[in-house]
Amino acid sequence: MRIAKATLMTRWVWSTGLAAGVFAILAALDLRLKALSGVGTADLASFSSANQFRAAFFAWSAGPYAAQAGFNLGFDYLLMPLYAASFFYSGIIAAEGFAPKPNTLRRIILMAAMAPLVGAAADAAENALQLTMLLSGVNQTLVLLSSSASNVKNLALLIGLGLLLAAIIARVQQRRISRDRGNSTPKTPAWP
Repeated sequence: MRIAKATLMTRWVWSTGLAAGVFAILAALDLRLKALSGVGTADLASFSSANQFRAAFFAWSAGPYAAQAGFNLGFDYLLMPLYAASFFYSGIIAAEGFAPKPNTLRRIILMAAMAPLVGAAADAAENALQLTMLLSGVNQTLVLLSSSASNVKNLALLIGLGLLLAAIIARVQQRRISRDRGNSTPKTPAWP
């Protein structure tokens, strides 16, 4: 499949901007939940025991906190395709910038671009498991699966952030090169 460079850049900018916006909203909602109840939904990603989940769910049992936590977990589903697309497009841009011809580096970068897609799927599974525990009760099997999905997601996000940084560097280099080419064209002298 081929994609025009202008289309790629447009999709990259939109998906990155929207992902950043949704992330900011989700972070604000989660910080509010944590300030009110002592536990945020982002904290669940680091939990590895049933008791940790039970304590969090107990903290949310007072007031509307469980509903807010459920909303945050659901709202996170909006973020997943956005960051997956942003990081995937970042990988393509990084590959074009650092390895424009087929070689091993290009294959590595393009394979790394698939990691955020796997990470978004793991993030969806993690949230589904956490919502299941919130609604149906905690058991060690679900905790283990959620923790594993969280680890996969975190690794994929780290790879994705690296690809985003590489894409930004590649874009800056491309702009600098094209600007230098524009300045290096010989100018015709003005007649006195």
